Amino acid sequence: MRSHYCGEVNTAHIDQTVEFSGWVNRRRDHGGVIFIDLRDRSGLVQVVYDPDLPDVFAIAEQVRNEFVVRVKGRVRARPEGTVNPDLPTGEVEVLGLELEILNRAETPPFQLDDDDTSEELRLRYRYVDLRRPVMQERIMLRAQTTRALRRYLDDQGFLDIETPMLTRATPEGARDYLVPSRVHAGKFFALPQSPQLFKQLLMMSGMDRYYQIVRCFRDEDLRADRQPEFTQLDLEMSFMSEDEIMNLMEGMIRNLFDSVLGVQLPDPFPRMSYEESMCRFGSDRPDLRCPLELIDIADLMDGVEFKVFAGPAKDPKGRVVAMRVPNGSTLSRKDIDEYTKFVGIYGAKGLAYVKVNDVAQGREGLQSPILKFLTDAAIDGIMQRTGAQNGDLIFFGADKQTIVNEAIGALRVKVGNDLNLMEGEWKPLWVVDFPMFEWDEGEGRWQALHHPFTAPKADQLDQLQSAPGECLSRAYDMVLNGTEVGGGSIRIHQQEVQEKVLHLLGIEEQEAQEKFGFLLNALKFGCPPHGGLAFGLDRLVMLMCGASSIRDVMAFPKTQSASCLLTQAPSEVSQGQLRELHLRVRTPQAAEKKAEA
Repeated sequence: MRSHYCGEVNTAHIDQTVEFSGWVNRRRDHGGVIFIDLRDRSGLVQVVYDPDLPDVFAIAEQVRNEFVVRVKGRVRARPEGTVNPDLPTGEVEVLGLELEILNRAETPPFQLDDDDTSEELRLRYRYVDLRRPVMQERIMLRAQTTRALRRYLDDQGFLDIETPMLTRATPEGARDYLVPSRVHAGKFFALPQSPQLFKQLLMMSGMDRYYQIVRCFRDEDLRADRQPEFTQLDLEMSFMSEDEIMNLMEGMIRNLFDSVLGVQLPDPFPRMSYEESMCRFGSDRPDLRCPLELIDIADLMDGVEFKVFAGPAKDPKGRVVAMRVPNGSTLSRKDIDEYTKFVGIYGAKGLAYVKVNDVAQGREGLQSPILKFLTDAAIDGIMQRTGAQNGDLIFFGADKQTIVNEAIGALRVKVGNDLNLMEGEWKPLWVVDFPMFEWDEGEGRWQALHHPFTAPKADQLDQLQSAPGECLSRAYDMVLNGTEVGGGSIRIHQQEVQEKVLHLLGIEEQEAQEKFGFLLNALKFGCPPHGGLAFGLDRLVMLMCGASSIRDVMAFPKTQSASCLLTQAPSEVSQGQLRELHLRVRTPQAAEKKAEA
């Protein structure tokens, strides 16, 4: 039904007869001559119909936006003065010789060129939304990305192996999506949060290098970069160190950006320890495009009378930091009030600041309501440590360490964007040397910072019992422009070490056998040293195409409430289906009434 795609024709096709099929993007009637902009996924082409062919012209008069049509015509150069340099086909047009309406269309629920259409309406009519050129470009870029990744991994000897979608529920952080079994009454499958255990079993099976572009499911609260179902590039490798894995994977990402975007990423990627990242940037996924850094000043504040600073300075779990903003003194009080509201989102009780008017004048050259609480020694120390210069502004954070890191870490990026301080377009890095465990105050026990199958540093095995809080893991995260795009680790390949870790996490032998027995048993039969990682494909494509949400790079995403507006899922099912699955639905109201009785 076509000889060419709409966006393919150019001056090389002049005087050729061509055929297109697509959607009417726009129809214009200019004093007896009808112009139709025909669209398919490759782009637009202008087709001209004049009254010299009355039968064809009569059909063109019936055409409206989003009609599906087939066009036959002859390519010609556009008249002088009508060339459109913004279109790849802008130097030519097609004189329409034939026109067939393949399908009519009602008026669309929104105009395809309306950027202010609500996301709810776009998701409800996703098949119309996906016709928009920006959405088609993103979906095509996603396809190019997966093709480039597969090509690279195939060339590196990886095997594309599928793992089960129906599996056993395991505690991996988020809630599982459960699937009731009809055959096994009262029992449930779980949709996989990741193929973690299966890919480790594949290494034990001698597959050596595995990858899979796989759908994963997590029943968790949603954000712009989260969905209940998402796609990841999952990988695992045997007989490789973390350095070898990281080198191979950053080579893959460099190849991806070069082949798809024509972007040259640094070689090698910089590496930074978790401790340094948290200290300098307040985050384990720092955006290195922003030059602002957090500077510890607790030792300068532990003797001041200002409790807002002195309290956290003396608290082992507290932190006091300063952040110098070059030329920040131009910020108005209104701007600072807005930043104060911003850090409040992260639990900060306020946002102290000092404007630097003249460093040489010491205290007299500064402007701030907090100066009266600070000693001259503290002020001098802050100026020297931050390297403050005339015209700068210094923000302060003082609270529990977690609050300061989250609040000032987020403020750092916001100020960097607001004041156009960001440097460079792409800044990747590896964050390494993560703590093995973190203490859960609520539950009063240790939790795995990544997951319980992550290996500890080889020289720290003795610390698993004696000092778990000081134990570092063999984990590594790839960060790009402040977003974690991939993360993984070397895995535990010795049964006794795995049992020690599970025991430390409060998972006793019986529970361990119930949940991970198949893995623990497999470790007995010659498990090779192995490691791997997973890349969030949706996040990666989101960054590559400049979208603000992963919903804009997924064909059919869910909403923030984990529902599909297009298909109205989730939905109720019939009583017959429930009986087959041995289930009975209890509404929240019925459950409450029963509890009251």
